[in-house]
Amino acid sequence: MEFQILYESKKSRARVGVLDTPHGQVETPVFMPVGTQGSVKAVCSQDLAQASVKMILANTYHLYLRPGHELIRSLGGLHRFMNWPHPILTDSGGFQVYSLAKLRKITEEGVVFQSHLDGSRHFLGPKEAMEIQQALGADIIMAFDECVAYPAERQYVALSVELTTKWARQCREIHQSGEQALFGIVQGGVYRDIREKSAKDLVELDFDGYAIGGLSVGEDQPTRMEVIRFTRDFLPDHKPVYLMGMGRPEEIREAVEAGVDMFDCVLPTRNARNGTLFTSKGPLTIKNARYIDDERPLDPECGCYTCRNYSRAYLRHLFMARELLAYRLNTIHNLHFYARYMEQIREQIKAEAQNLAK
Repeated sequence: MEFQILYESKKSRARVGVLDTPHGQVETPVFMPVGTQGSVKAVCSQDLAQASVKMILANTYHLYLRPGHELIRSLGGLHRFMNWPHPILTDSGGFQVYSLAKLRKITEEGVVFQSHLDGSRHFLGPKEAMEIQQALGADIIMAFDECVAYPAERQYVALSVELTTKWARQCREIHQSGEQALFGIVQGGVYRDIREKSAKDLVELDFDGYAIGGLSVGEDQPTRMEVIRFTRDFLPDHKPVYLMGMGRPEEIREAVEAGVDMFDCVLPTRNARNGTLFTSKGPLTIKNARYIDDERPLDPECGCYTCRNYSRAYLRHLFMARELLAYRLNTIHNLHFYARYMEQIREQIKAEAQNLAK
């Protein structure tokens, strides 16, 4: 993977870049929809492409448990398995293990956990996380880490970061694939000095990119943005920076201005299935009675398949009737909104850079 910066804002740290991966180029800043089990919920790969999605995220933990990484390897890798010829990023499984607090035990070597599917016992550590992700064949893979809860005691966070750095070093030593980029994940809770140490230790290991992890776990929005800004200060400008698990449009824009290049979140797809749709005028709750006979599209400014072909009245009917088509059409719209939103951010950065250059 190569990363090139094309345009830089003079008013903030925002920049437009391009990730060159084995499965194509991706212009940044970019939002990656979450395809937990090798599928972005309710849509197919054609829907994703038509919604201008360029890159997706898949989940190491879930694909390891079902159907199994070796099966996916034997069937040609994740791209072929899910019929997605474009770039894929896989997470390390650390966040999913974090979410299984009552079903796991952390050791120096890794994590022993019980499957949420059948209660079977498994072990996941740096070696296993690398082996699974290499078998899946993603373009970008993540070092194994521990995500801590919020709030967390300072002493525990400091020890956790030491463990995450140890695991990151092991992942760096194990990683051999020249075609897969490996990102390190900065942890440290809300503590500036611990975040600084985590970032500097990872930068010394010279990863292909760096992720800001351990956020969106309960902290308030001002605290989250403060952590993002000071963590970004400790990361190199010539490497891509990925903010994990944060996806509100207004927060994405703030993070872009802080120098973040990549984002993922379940928000657009989950909200679509719950009937909350993003529009140029703000969120729209499709179940509201006011839309029962509304012939307008969801968003007159949107050119997605849903807005070109269906009214708010019909979408409300589908949602209230619990028709499966509601989930597909709503998801197509929200994904298109996010793709266009990121495109607009890139266009603004380019225009600003070009105007200032004159």
